[in-house]
Amino acid sequence: MLTRQIKIIVGLIATIMITVFIVGLAHSISTGFAGFWGGLPFWVISISVLAMAVYNFWEECIKKKD
Repeated sequence: MLTRQIKIIVGLIATIMITVFIVGLAHSISTGFAGFWGGLPFWVISISVLAMAVYNFWEECIKKKD
C-alpha cells in the first residue's frame, strides 16, 4: 500500500502529464488544419476531461484519509 504522501506526489505528476498532453493536442489541432472553429469541439471535450481528472485527483489523493 502506498503512503498518503506518495499517492499525492504520483497523482500530481500523472495529472500534470495528462494535462500537458491534452492541452498540447488541443493546441495542435486548433492551430493546424482544423483551425479555431474546427478545434473548438475538441477544446470543450478536453476541458471537461481535465476537470474530471483534477476532481479525481483531489477526491482520491487529497480528500481521502487513509
